[in-house]
Amino acid sequence: MISGIVTAVLLVCFIGGWIWAWSPRRKHDFEQAARLPLEDDEESSR
Repeated sequence: MISGIVTAVLLVCFIGGWIWAWSPRRKHDFEQAARLPLEDDEESSR
């Protein structure tokens, strides 16, 4: 019984995280984070 409840709670958390990650509001933040390794960092070259 407990394992079924834990499984259901974890499934709901997983689906909630998936919806959060794929929401249109997060797109700009993730695109910006994806570009970080490609951008020149002037402070690190000093």
